[in-house]
Amino acid sequence: MLTTFSEDEYITSALDSGASGFLLKSGDPYELMAAVRAVHGGGAFPSPRIAHRVIQQVSGGRMSRRSAVQERIAVLSPREQEALALLGAGLSNAEIGERLYLVEGTVKAYVSAVLSRLDVKNRAQAAVLAYEAGIVPEGWGVQGPRRTVAP
Repeated sequence: MLTTFSEDEYITSALDSGASGFLLKSGDPYELMAAVRAVHGGGAFPSPRIAHRVIQQVSGGRMSRRSAVQERIAVLSPREQEALALLGAGLSNAEIGERLYLVEGTVKAYVSAVLSRLDVKNRAQAAVLAYEAGIVPEGWGVQGPRRTVAP
């Protein structure tokens, strides 16, 4: 489908009707040639702008949410990000201190700074941001590291 309309309902209608490609007339002429070749060869070709929108809809905004949260935590220092990641894993201040080789008072200062800089009210909200940003150490859950028990 080659059109000037890029509204979601046009895209959805075209794809539901079996369109193998969706291009905007304002797009690059080389995209049109690539689309014709792709569809002729049995493939599909949505314009990159349309593909991005479809991906956003299919992912329910999860990808853009993760990016937004990652940008939000980028204001933290690397050490604050480490503290946030361990906080997200459910560790206490004492446990975070053991992992980062810090005294508990220093950890409290880091946690307070993280809560303030991220403008969250408590550790639980900070933990949610840590999970959404994907910075919680692999294998960690709210109970601590997952252990595999041999049979």
